[in-house]
Amino acid sequence: MLGNDERGARISGGRGPLGDLYLSQLIPAALLVIVGVVTIWSASLTIAEARFSSHLVGIAMGAFLAFLVWRYDTRALSGMVTTLLVIDCVLMVLPHFPGLGFEAKGMTGWVQLPLIHFRFQPSEPAKLVTILLMAAASAQYNGKIETFTDYAKLCGTLLLPLGLLVMTDLGTGLVILFAGAAIIICSGAPSKWVVPTIALIVGAVALVVWSSMTPGLPHVLKDYQIKRLIVFVDEAADPKGYGYNLRQAKIAVGSGGFLGKGIGNASQAGSGFLPEAHTDFVFALFAEQFGFVGSVLLLALFAWMILATLLLAMRIDNLFSKMLLVGCCGMWTFQVLENIGMCIGIMPITGIPLPFISFGSSSMVSQLMAVGMVQSVWRHRQKAA
Repeated sequence: MLGNDERGARISGGRGPLGDLYLSQLIPAALLVIVGVVTIWSASLTIAEARFSSHLVGIAMGAFLAFLVWRYDTRALSGMVTTLLVIDCVLMVLPHFPGLGFEAKGMTGWVQLPLIHFRFQPSEPAKLVTILLMAAASAQYNGKIETFTDYAKLCGTLLLPLGLLVMTDLGTGLVILFAGAAIIICSGAPSKWVVPTIALIVGAVALVVWSSMTPGLPHVLKDYQIKRLIVFVDEAADPKGYGYNLRQAKIAVGSGGFLGKGIGNASQAGSGFLPEAHTDFVFALFAEQFGFVGSVLLLALFAWMILATLLLAMRIDNLFSKMLLVGCCGMWTFQVLENIGMCIGIMPITGIPLPFISFGSSSMVSQLMAVGMVQSVWRHRQKAA
């Protein structure tokens, strides 16, 4: 009988030169990066903002940091709950620091460092810090949360950075909520507490939406967020704004047909009809060029990568590493479903990028670092913590 790690090593290429690489997850991730390179290159032919050289720089930076993460044993962070929480909260409020915050597209979610003019979105690395934080916090209970107090502590640990983030970036907040909730559920939280919590969240969201749409009551959501929700229900409600964006995205996806129009022939994006074709609506750009077949293959690559990560989580004994992998799966799953879903009208419009595909160095660096975390778990699977 082979042990779990021995069976995993055989699946991933044995214990040869590539034995420290979890190829089952690395291969689809690398293929997704290549798909992203082709997609952004095609976008750069007609969209000035889609700077291909910047996209390559983001990949290079992300690959280098992913290599460093792969070399590092992430289990060393399992006891640093307080430190991770402080780092997470600082990242969440960093755009509000005087002299650092930078507004783009109506949202102050970026930071621009003085003198060097280096700009990045701190909520992107905060995703990874939150996953590490929740993995470390949940690992303390050894896979079984027995008291409601412990469950409340875990939920509170997630809600603190989440509450700080939703003030500037609701979309990324949803990603963090989904990934963190997945970790809490898989860490042994009883369903008798989880189900009422989900119902409470749904009720709170409904109350916030109702309050934000009712004159005279506190408006928690901003105008553009309300318009996105309204358009999700009724596309014709904002025909010149977000309704237009959604309609053009759906036209682009549909016009791709079965095999697509070919690389560089995306007329909706190329003619300027499809807004944010290289970022928020990059799937619509991709579907127009590669059609239904290409879209299915893209989804298959995401499914391969996520499933490989999940299978590794099932084989790993260390609880912190297991929850880290669950968090990465939750992050990727939600981002893929939300980004693609909003392009075809089954999810509300948000500013959530499609992992490895959308233009944006902050997102690319963070996604590649997440791959590095998965590879680190594999590399150190048989070593003492």
